[in-house]
Amino acid sequence: MANVTMTVNGKPVTATIDPRTLLVQFLRENLRLTGTHVGCDTSQCGACVVHLDGKAVKACTTLAVSCEGASVTTIEGLAAGGALHPMQEAFREHHGLQCGFCTPGMIMTAVDMVNRRGNALDEATIREDLDGNICRCTGYHNIVKAIAAGAEAMGEPARQAAE
Repeated sequence: MANVTMTVNGKPVTATIDPRTLLVQFLRENLRLTGTHVGCDTSQCGACVVHLDGKAVKACTTLAVSCEGASVTTIEGLAAGGALHPMQEAFREHHGLQCGFCTPGMIMTAVDMVNRRGNALDEATIREDLDGNICRCTGYHNIVKAIAAGAEAMGEPARQAAE
C-alpha cells in the first residue's frame, strides 16, 4: 500500500491506496467524485479528463501515486459559488451535449484549450484540439459552438477588468 496526499478541487486529501490505483479510480471510488467518467480504459475517449496542476490529463492512464503533492481539478471543481463555470454554461446554453457521458471530459479539455490558446478559438483549432475526445451521440457541431462561446465568455471578466 502507498500513501498519497494531493489537493482535489481545492481541498487537501490523503489516502492509503494500492500503488496501481489509477487517478480515475481514486477520484470515483475513494473520493466519490463521479463526474470523471471511465469510457475506454485505454486513453482514447477523453471521458476521464481532469486538470493536474492546471493541465489536462487523462485520469484513466495516470497513477494516483504520481499525483503526490499535486493539485487536481475535476468537473465538480469548476463551478464557483453556485454559478457554473463559463464553459459549463456555454455547453448548457448551446446544447453541447446529448447523453452527457463525454461532457465532463469535453469541458475539461475545452477549459485547458482556452488556457493554452486564448479566448479566440476558430472551428479548425477547436476540432483539432478535441482529437482524443470522443462523443458517440453528436456530430460535434454544437460542442464546437459551445467551446467557442465558452472561450469567449472565459475572456470577458479579464476584458471588463481591463476597461
